[in-house]
Amino acid sequence: MDALAGLLEGPRARGAFMIRACFDPPWAVRVEDRAPLTVMLMMRGDAWVVPDTGERLRLRAGDLAIARGPDPYTCADDPGTEPRAVILPGGECGYPDGRPLNGSMDLGVRTWGDRPDGAAVLLIGTYLVRGEIGGRLLDALPPLLSLTSEQWDCPLTPLLMAEVTRDEPGQEVVLDRLLDLLVIAALRSWFAGPSAEPPAWYRALGDPVAGRALRLLQDDPAHPWTVASLAAGAGVSRAALARRFTELVGEPPMAYLTGWRLALAADRLRDTDDTLGAIARQVGYGSAFALSTAFKRVYGVSPQEYRAPTA
Repeated sequence: MDALAGLLEGPRARGAFMIRACFDPPWAVRVEDRAPLTVMLMMRGDAWVVPDTGERLRLRAGDLAIARGPDPYTCADDPGTEPRAVILPGGECGYPDGRPLNGSMDLGVRTWGDRPDGAAVLLIGTYLVRGEIGGRLLDALPPLLSLTSEQWDCPLTPLLMAEVTRDEPGQEVVLDRLLDLLVIAALRSWFAGPSAEPPAWYRALGDPVAGRALRLLQDDPAHPWTVASLAAGAGVSRAALARRFTELVGEPPMAYLTGWRLALAADRLRDTDDTLGAIARQVGYGSAFALSTAFKRVYGVSPQEYRAPTA
């Protein structure tokens, strides 16, 4: 697993919210959906993304923005335009005064706004659930990032535009995978740029000692790893591995392994129906009790409470 693959292992859309938004000025939409990650690809015209805090961002045709939740923001033709709609959790839409839109802006399959041939057209893809492995990626991103059309050329744009409005069997799965590819392509370009600030463990993957140990842990978390076995895998002494790993990653190897195992467990709790015992075996714990004890110590809730849907 290379460095970028390790970082991008998390986002795997399942029933993601994807629409083509079409507007004529003046327009503005307030986004309060608390989504963990939203991708906005400007297909035609231009727009502003205005967070409640931080710098506002202008998008022109071909530009892409990624907003990391859960903080709200506004998309508009101009930063001064008052919102006329609010996007709520789960893709629900309403007026700013709380009244439901009741489909008044629906324009067909996954198309929304004023008219299909609006002056501004945005392709929007939203991940609705934060998985803990994805949390490692989300923590590496700023609240709002962008790529201009000069910085990258998205080969997926024509395919996305063709697929987003189709209504065929299995179409949600097709769009989920396309959204994943779009995010990976965009973040690969962004991480290669000068403004990216990846986490310490991501940078450490390029080190011949710490990187080798990280890959061993990430590729086989269920293995009964010790500092000695990791050091043997990395071809160095235990002291050298512990020193180099802690220096570059920011925590000792076994502490990182614990966090990685519990992140995997949290992801499986939310995204599978596997029993706690099965998950414990998958991530390297000897029993459901051992996993439950470690999980509650770190996350503050039991695995069962974490898995239970919230109202």
